[in-house]
Amino acid sequence: MNTPIQNTVIKEFCRDCDQKNEEYLELLFEISRCISKEEEISEILKQVLNLMSGYLEMTQGSITIYNRKTGKISIKEGIGISPEELARGVYNPGEGITGKVLETGTAAVIPDVSKEPKYLNRTGAIRDLDQDRFSFISVPIKAGQEVIGTLNSSRKATASPSHEDELRLMQIVAAMISQAVQLYQAHHEENQYLIEENERLNRELQDKFSHSHIVGASKVMRRVFDYVKKISDTSATVLILGESGVGKELVARKIHYASSRNNRPFVKLNCAALPESIIESELFGHEKGAFTGAVNERKGRFELAQGGTIFLDEIGELSLNVQTKLLRVLQEREFERVGGSETIKCDVRVITATNRNLEEGIQNGTFREDLYYRLNIIPVTVPPLRERKSDIPLLVNHFIEKFSELNNKTVRRISTPAIDMLFSYHWPGNIRELENCIEHAVILTEDEVIHGYHLPPTLQMRLPKSRNEGDKGSLQQQIDALEYELLVEAMKTASGNLSEAARELGLTNRMIGIRAKKYGLDFRKFRTKSMPESND
Repeated sequence: MNTPIQNTVIKEFCRDCDQKNEEYLELLFEISRCISKEEEISEILKQVLNLMSGYLEMTQGSITIYNRKTGKISIKEGIGISPEELARGVYNPGEGITGKVLETGTAAVIPDVSKEPKYLNRTGAIRDLDQDRFSFISVPIKAGQEVIGTLNSSRKATASPSHEDELRLMQIVAAMISQAVQLYQAHHEENQYLIEENERLNRELQDKFSHSHIVGASKVMRRVFDYVKKISDTSATVLILGESGVGKELVARKIHYASSRNNRPFVKLNCAALPESIIESELFGHEKGAFTGAVNERKGRFELAQGGTIFLDEIGELSLNVQTKLLRVLQEREFERVGGSETIKCDVRVITATNRNLEEGIQNGTFREDLYYRLNIIPVTVPPLRERKSDIPLLVNHFIEKFSELNNKTVRRISTPAIDMLFSYHWPGNIRELENCIEHAVILTEDEVIHGYHLPPTLQMRLPKSRNEGDKGSLQQQIDALEYELLVEAMKTASGNLSEAARELGLTNRMIGIRAKKYGLDFRKFRTKSMPESND
């Protein structure tokens, strides 16, 4: 609906109007009716351009809108311009005629675009500028004092150089549609923000579960990475094997986010975490009243994962009854909800994982053989940490960075004796256990360094025999381990200067010398190459 100011402008324009202006007045009333009738903003702008085209004999017309987030001016609606040409109509403020009008807020009238070097014809809608003479008018669309877009028209150039009435008419139309354009601008910017945010989150997810975050550079892990890369972009069922804590879920996520399904859901379910009585409902959903407590209809994990991937962890824990129903989903790609009769089709990639020996389960009758062969189309075995110990430093650095940030602490490194402890341990809990150990150490450290005594007691190890002869009892061993580590750290900090290391520990040169000899430490090995020899 027009504002009182717009109505005043229309009346002033139509004062002493001749026959041509009467036609323009009719156009303004048609536009006013369109604005008050239509609710869809884009439809208003399209109809305005259509009306203008009929009355002004326009060859091309367009409405551009400025995007404050991207800083670009784009053609949002046009007439006489193909979709491909519309897509090319993007400008920076100050660029070409359109950009200059938006930057200055001043209208531009170009009687013959072939003689105007600033006219870019970026859309390519005018095929031959030299042969076909066109005039071009661009007026700013304003919201208060802010220029939010432009209204543009092109038509065959006439012998009369005057475009005064046409310019005044377009300025009135621009004022009439300014509110619609402002709403369109806000809506488009919000949509653009949501699109960009969705793309950013999707990139983060893909990056989070890329090879760089399944940390490892060992030979066995490189083989896993290569295999995952080959199988990701398929729809084949995957069975991930490995001990508890090796990172099977990370591998499953990596397979999903490296596939063409990466913009669809990744839904996971731990089959061992739920009792048999509700696992079927969790997988396939249920109808209202299907059982006691089913007060509402509920979608299962397979429906929620439609078009994406479902990850079933601890698949070996499923009962034979649920295994039978899962087999049907894998074979027929369909299922019914609990208590329902409607068959639901599903397009879901299935990835499963287990730390159990399913072949033994087949032999003792706890796992269906036919289901095993349906799941085991592509097996992926994730090695335990004890078989990839060369990855421990990379994993430790990754977890130090992670937990330092989470706990708002600065931890710069881990000491050599602490690393020795990590390498000497057998890691029954694999990566998960290592992660917990580093979190424990990051929380306890107070000097930006993780020392051996910050690690859990289960990792406290015996010193090598050469450093530990004559020790009896775990208490003495741990005291010696702590003393050894403090000596090493002090010598590192002092760059092999024995006197400085002694001062840091509160010892005399003689006392530190005795302790260094006890543990077979040569202070000269801690000196940098540029450091001169001393008599300490």
